[in-house]
Amino acid sequence: MAYDYLGLVNDVNRRLNEVELTSSNFATATGEYSMIKDAVNASLRFINQHEFEWPFNHVEEEEVLTAGLVRYAFPSDAKVLDFDSFRLKRDSTLGNSTVKLKPLSYEEYLESYVDAEYNTSTGIRQVPSFVVKTPSQEFAIVQPPDKAYTVVYEYYRLPVDLINPTDVPTIPEQFRYVIVNGSMHFAYLFRGEGQEAAIVQQRFEQEIKQMRSLYINRYDYVRSTVLTNNLATNTRVTTV
Repeated sequence: MAYDYLGLVNDVNRRLNEVELTSSNFATATGEYSMIKDAVNASLRFINQHEFEWPFNHVEEEEVLTAGLVRYAFPSDAKVLDFDSFRLKRDSTLGNSTVKLKPLSYEEYLESYVDAEYNTSTGIRQVPSFVVKTPSQEFAIVQPPDKAYTVVYEYYRLPVDLINPTDVPTIPEQFRYVIVNGSMHFAYLFRGEGQEAAIVQQRFEQEIKQMRSLYINRYDYVRSTVLTNNLATNTRVTTV
């Protein structure tokens, strides 16, 4: 069974002892089948909203700057932008190298640089050094660019609901069983079968915890460089 919207819906159909849908009748399916389609999307939303930075929702984006323009809109599907990832992309034609843009607080931007939004003088334009997160779902580039530099940055997207039978989730196929168990939980809820919904909910949430352990709860190894005296040998030892 293909890993797509139709395949996931039919996974649930088989568990509920329902007739499987096909690509030809998927769009027009009503009643119980519409409920199961909604349950699959509810499961996907629950998983995706359970963690802001699932690596499978990670996106690298490019924005071509406009000379003199300071503010730029977030991508429409952005959940959270990584402001430590902003950098100018090397461009031999424009003569700039790859440079990381330093995050600047919005308060400091207002105090020291905000006039750049209204100053049309070309004399203040140069290679940008900073990026600012604004309250308006935009980011600001400081100083105003003097050329059409390309900015590269990374963000985590908020996936949209599946619609067409061939739509594929952003969640990797290895977690298909998690999506299906979540779909069963919501299907039981929609059917008013509270006891069955509660039973499968425990399994569903435990599986999401396992996903977090695999993808999120990782710790970088830190090596201590503290020097301690060994009195017996009069030597110094580096502890780890």
